[in-house]
Amino acid sequence: QVLLVESGGGLVQTGGSLRLSCVASGRTLNDYSMAWFRQAPGKEREFVAARSPTEYEIDSDAVKGRFIISRDNAKNTVYLQMNSLKPEDTAVYYCAARPQYYIAPYDRERSYAYWGQGTQVTVSS
Repeated sequence: QVLLVESGGGLVQTGGSLRLSCVASGRTLNDYSMAWFRQAPGKEREFVAARSPTEYEIDSDAVKGRFIISRDNAKNTVYLQMNSLKPEDTAVYYCAARPQYYIAPYDRERSYAYWGQGTQVTVSS
């Protein structure tokens, strides 16, 4: 069992930056691929970025070049650095984990077994 707790959300102006953190407990993150998803009001949850234990990274087209996912396995923490934020980035952001041996596209929401409670990010125009 992996427990994930996100933090770092808040209110920021267009063009600003935020860094989200996701701390895991129960298991070491060395064995898990980690991802961030987000859900805007009235929309389905969508993939943002993922990073495997071998540091393979994939980002969605919506955030490519602006967001960076990183992980600190020693701290059992994954981060999402968000730069050049836009109002359309407003959403609840979720951290997710799946075993590293799980074979599926990284953007497949159902492939992730563990989820955090989410943290709200609001970008004002």
